Amino acid sequence: MTSVEVSTETEDSGSGGYAAARLRLLQEEARSGPPRRAALAQLTDDWLAQLFTGAARAAGVRGAALMAVGGYGRGELSPRSDLDLVLVHDGSASASAVSALADSLWYPVWDLGLALDHSVRTPAEARRTAGADLKVHLGLLDARHLAGEQSLTAALRTTVLADWRNLAPKRLPELDALCRERGERQGELQFLLEPDLKEARGGLRDATALRAVAASWLADAPREGLGEARRRLLDVRDALHLATGRATDRLALQEQDAVAAALGVLDADVLLRQVYEAARTISYASDVTWREVGRVLRARSARPRLRGLLGGRTAAPERTPLAEGVVEQDGEVVLALAAKPERDPVLPLRAAAAAARSGLPISLHAVRRLAAAVRPLPVPWPAEAREELVTLLGAGESTVPVWEALEAEGLITRLLPDWERVRCRPQRNAVHTWTVDRHLVETAVRASSLTRRVHRPDLLLVAALLHDIGKGWPGDHSVAGEVIARDVATRIGFDKDDVAVVTVLVRHHLLLVDTATRRDLDDPATVRAVAEAVGTASTLELLHALTEADALATGPAAWSSWRGSLVADLVKRVGAVLAGEPVDPEAPVATAEQERLAMEAHRTGGPVLALRAQTDAPMEEGAREPLGVELLIAVPDQPGVLPAVAGVLAMHRLTVRTAELRAIELPDPVGGEILLLDWRVAAEYGSLPQAARLRADLVRALDGSLDLASRLAEREAARRRGPAAPPPRVTVAPAASRLATVIEVRAQDAPGLLHRIGHELERAGVRVRSAHVSTLGANAVDAFYVTDGEGEPLGVEVAVGVVRGVERALGSGGG
Repeated sequence: MTSVEVSTETEDSGSGGYAAARLRLLQEEARSGPPRRAALAQLTDDWLAQLFTGAARAAGVRGAALMAVGGYGRGELSPRSDLDLVLVHDGSASASAVSALADSLWYPVWDLGLALDHSVRTPAEARRTAGADLKVHLGLLDARHLAGEQSLTAALRTTVLADWRNLAPKRLPELDALCRERGERQGELQFLLEPDLKEARGGLRDATALRAVAASWLADAPREGLGEARRRLLDVRDALHLATGRATDRLALQEQDAVAAALGVLDADVLLRQVYEAARTISYASDVTWREVGRVLRARSARPRLRGLLGGRTAAPERTPLAEGVVEQDGEVVLALAAKPERDPVLPLRAAAAAARSGLPISLHAVRRLAAAVRPLPVPWPAEAREELVTLLGAGESTVPVWEALEAEGLITRLLPDWERVRCRPQRNAVHTWTVDRHLVETAVRASSLTRRVHRPDLLLVAALLHDIGKGWPGDHSVAGEVIARDVATRIGFDKDDVAVVTVLVRHHLLLVDTATRRDLDDPATVRAVAEAVGTASTLELLHALTEADALATGPAAWSSWRGSLVADLVKRVGAVLAGEPVDPEAPVATAEQERLAMEAHRTGGPVLALRAQTDAPMEEGAREPLGVELLIAVPDQPGVLPAVAGVLAMHRLTVRTAELRAIELPDPVGGEILLLDWRVAAEYGSLPQAARLRADLVRALDGSLDLASRLAEREAARRRGPAAPPPRVTVAPAASRLATVIEVRAQDAPGLLHRIGHELERAGVRVRSAHVSTLGANAVDAFYVTDGEGEPLGVEVAVGVVRGVERALGSGGG
C-alpha cells in the first residue's frame, strides 16, 4: 500500500486530509520526478472527484463532468503547479445549480492556497471558445476525465481533436508564430544564466507545442531524447518549486545551488549544463518539426495545381546536385541516391559545407543516416576534409543551424572529440551571450566576414573555432587551449608551421585587447612584449582579426569603436617593431582639442571639461547622450585628481565605461605639465548633468570643500545589493613596464569604485603616471602605472604594501 493510499484511507477525506497527504508526499525524499508528479496528480484526482460527487448531488446537477486540462490533464503535477480545470455540463441543469456546483469545487481549492485556472462551459461553448482561442484549444487537447458523466468528456475530446486535425493548415502556422514570438520575448533557454524553464525557447511550452503538432497527424517531432529532455526540465522545475516555496519557472542564480543539491547534481554549473542540453534537444526538435510542417503545407497547397498541369499524374521530386553525394530536394540538403556514406568518411563535412554554402538546412534523415553509417576520418585528415571544414566555418550565419544539426546527432564530437568538454558549458559572466561551444561557432561566423583582411583565412577560421576550447579544462583556458589546439590542428591535417600559428593564436587570443585597454601603449616595454609573443607580421594580422571576431561574438559590452581604435593603434605599433623600426619612449602626443583644453587649464589654474559625443560633435544643451559619451578633463598636475574626478562622477550617478589618465607636456614657451583625463561615461538614468555643474563640483572636491567620502557613503548605504560578488583581486603585473609599476585591479563594478582606488593610491604616496580603466558588464578591469615621488618604479616591499592597501579599501567599501 503506497503512502498516498494510506493517506486517503486513514485521513479525513475532505480538504484537510488532502492537504496533509499532499504535504507528506512532497516531503518524501525517496519519491521524486515522474513518480511524484503522477502520485500528486492521482491524489488530487481523488480529492476533486470526491468534491465533485458530493457537490453535484447537493446541487442536483446530473449532466456534468469535471475535466483536467493542460499539464494537469497530462497527469503531471509539479509541487506548485496550477490546477487547470473545466466543468462541462449538458445545459439541462439551471444556471444557478451549475453555479452552485462550480462554487463548491473552486472555493475548497482556493481555501488551500492552490492556484486555479477554471472555466464552466457546455460542450458547444467549449468548442466555440477553442475555435476562437488557440491557447484554449491547446489545453483541451490534453483534457482528461476526473469525475461525472464520462461520455461528456469523451465526446468533447473527440470533437476537439477532430477540429484540431481539420484546422491544422490554419492552426499550426498560428502556433508556430506564437512560439516564435514567445522565443523572441523570453530568449533562448540554452544560453540564459537565469532561464525561464517554461516560456523560453526550448522550454516546456515548446515541448507541449510539439505534442500538439503530433496530434495534428501533419508532422511529428524527432522523438529520440525528447521525452528525457522534457522530464529533465520538469524535474528541475519541481526542485525549484520546493526550494523556493513558490510557483516560479525562472531558475534564478541564487536558487541554482539549492536546486542542484535537491537533484543530487554536483553543482550549479552541472545543473545549468543539463538544463541547456535538454533545451537544445527541444529547440532542435522544434526546428526540424516546424520545417516539416512548412514543407507539408506547401506541398498540399501546390499539389492540386500541379496535378492539373500534369493531367492528374504526380511529379517526381526535383533534386539539384550540390556536391559529390549531396543534392537539394524540397528546400533541404539530402544525400544523393548513389551516396555511400559507409565508404565516404568525408561525406558529413561535404554535406554540411554544401548546406551552409547554399544557405539550406540539412535534412534530419540525412544527418541520421550519416551518423549511423559513416566511418571515422583517418588521422591526419585528408586535405578534402580540412577544406570542407574551412568552407563550413566560412559560410557565415548559415553555419549555425548546420553545425547544430551535426551536433544533435553526435557528429561534431566524433570529428572533434575535445568538443565534448565545452558542449553546453555555461559562462557565468554577464558579458557573454552564449555558452562556450556556441560562442566558438559564433566567433567563426564573425571571423568569416573578416577573411578578406588576412592572407590565411583558413587559419583564422580554425583558430576562431578553437580559441576558447581550453575552457573545458581547469586552469588558464588560454594555456590549456594551446595544448588542445596543437593536437586538433595536427589531427585535421595542417603542417607543422601552420600548427604553430594556430597554437600562437589560441594561446594569445586575449593579448591584444587586454594590452590595448590595460597597458600604456606609449611605454616601449608594452609594444616589445606583444611583438615577442606574436612573432611575425602575418600572425599579428591573424590575431588582430581573431581579436575582433572574438569580442563581437562575446556580446555588445565586449567591443566598441573605442576598443577597436586602441587595438588598431597597438597593432600598428607592434607591426612597426616587427618590421624592424626602433621603439623609443616618446611623450604622448595630444590632439588639437586636448591641447586646447590643456592650455585653458594652464591659463585658469583649474579644471576644464568638455562633453563630446562619439561623432566629436559638442553635446547640445538638454540632449540625451548617445552610448559612450566622451568626457575630457584637463587639470594642472596636483595631488588627488584621480579620486576627485572619479568621486564627482559617481556622485552625479555617471557610470565610467572606460577611462585614461596621463600627463602631457605643454609646448614651449608655455611649458609645464597638465593631467589629461579621457573618460567614456553614461548616465545611470536620465541625461548627463551639465558640464558647468560637473566642473563646479570638481573644483570643490579638489580644494576640499566638498566632502565626497560622506556623499558616496550615503549612496553606498542606500544601494540595493544583489548576490555576493567574488572578492576583488589586486596584483602587480610582472615585467609590464620598465618605467613604472603596474597595479592591476579586477573587481565588481560599483558606484565609487574608482574613487576608492584613487584615494588609496594617493594615501600610499604614489604618483599615478597613467591609468587605464575598462568596464565589461559587471566587472571592472583597471591598470594603474604608478611611480614613487622621484618618478621611479616602486620597490617590491612598497608595491606589496600598495596592493594590500587597495585590497583593504575595496573590501571595506563593498566593491
